[in-house]
Amino acid sequence: MPTEVIYNRIAMLRAERGISRRELAEALGVHYQTIGYLERGEYSPSLHLALRIAAYFEVAVEVIFSTTPFPRLGSIDSARAAGN
Repeated sequence: MPTEVIYNRIAMLRAERGISRRELAEALGVHYQTIGYLERGEYSPSLHLALRIAAYFEVAVEVIFSTTPFPRLGSIDSARAAGN
């Protein structure tokens, strides 16, 4: 059975807010390498960790995590999703 992939926007949110992997890891109580594994899709978070990440960034969990790839920024699909 293939492994389930969870897509995420952690790196984008970190970059927008100027937060390092280490800072995010410390705030969440995980090892900084865990953040790298999450960002690269090499590790899927537990529901508990996903909710804590969403709470940290003050957004809904669906803003950060998805079972389908997020549209690339600047793509036609993302413009349509934004209503442009």
